[in-house]
Amino acid sequence: MIDIHTHILPGLDDGAACTDDTLIMARAAVSEGITTIIATPHHANGAYTNTADKVAEHTHAINEQLMAAGVPVTIMTGQEVRVHDDLLDAWHRSEILPLASSCYLLVEMPSSRIPKAMLELIHELSLLKLKPIIAHPERNAEVVKHPERLAELIEAGAFAQVTTHSLLGGFGKRIEQSAWSLMKDGLIHIVSSDAHHVERRGFRLREAYASIERRMGEQWVSYLQSNAQSIIEDKPFHIQPAKVSSSKGAVRRFLSYFYKN
Repeated sequence: MIDIHTHILPGLDDGAACTDDTLIMARAAVSEGITTIIATPHHANGAYTNTADKVAEHTHAINEQLMAAGVPVTIMTGQEVRVHDDLLDAWHRSEILPLASSCYLLVEMPSSRIPKAMLELIHELSLLKLKPIIAHPERNAEVVKHPERLAELIEAGAFAQVTTHSLLGGFGKRIEQSAWSLMKDGLIHIVSSDAHHVERRGFRLREAYASIERRMGEQWVSYLQSNAQSIIEDKPFHIQPAKVSSSKGAVRRFLSYFYKN
């Protein structure tokens, strides 16, 4: 498995505090079957500034330590870039990193709202041949109330990433409901952990995929995992499976019960 959104690099943000934390997280990832992790420290969010060269330096160093420690996982470079007025200029200054040297860029909106210039930003990024992936929209208050506004951003060229903990109820019932609603409406393209700490906010990627398979079918697991691979390979995302409506889900659960009994 591939995890495209993590805070595994030590000492850069509110994720791993030290190298020992990073090693513990990496071993936990391996135990789940994760082979590749994209490190996405917070950047330009008002609390943390982690420019491209800084992230690349730390990623190289931690890969050497993981190899020396015999931990079979590869860390690749990325950032979780807060949407801000200077983002495009920062890209031209080479301060911004796409995910795993691909055309995909992980962007974070404020938790309370969708920025007014978001549609314009998506358009400008597309002119730069960049494909924005919106991090955890299910935790954005405006998206929770108005999911159609996320649909507008996706129609404009963005993609969306849901967090494992959201799907599994780790952020409360309302966000869990939002996460599954966006999934079933076809507004989610990637699942990842947003892991910060092995105990407080671990990976839970295997658990999330198992839940998706139960609720939506194996074809959705395959689609989401293939998209994660597409980021690593810098290829287009795959064609989305048919949406799973609540009524279809109810019928499938009824038939499953009938045939098992």
